[in-house]
Amino acid sequence: MLGQSNKETQGREIMKNKDTERRQHPRIQQALPLRIAADGYQFVTNTENVSCVGAYCHLDKYIPPFTKIAVKIILPVKVSDRTKDMNVECNGVVVRTDDEKKGGFNIAVFFNEIKENQQKKIAQYINQFLPKNS
Repeated sequence: MLGQSNKETQGREIMKNKDTERRQHPRIQQALPLRIAADGYQFVTNTENVSCVGAYCHLDKYIPPFTKIAVKIILPVKVSDRTKDMNVECNGVVVRTDDEKKGGFNIAVFFNEIKENQQKKIAQYINQFLPKNS
């Protein structure tokens, strides 16, 4: 999966455009397994995009903005000739909830409590898909 040469065909697209993008941290479109715990409920979904400070995903249930959540993201990391899952755990807050026309809700999560080593794991994962500056 990660060894393919054309990363765009894998559904990964860098979301940072220097002319229109306001984010300080690069964000990539990537479906990564995501677990969310909020108010005693557990949700399992995939990210639609992710950065080292937040993620965007789809849920069937409504979670109101400003809800504090626990987050676990699973990053597939290539080690030698195989892929190994690396877990990232942090706390976040829902900063936006949008109704989805097809049903359910899209939520934007800001990682408001994330340890530096966890943030670095995400940044390293994302950096492998960014263009290299010459």
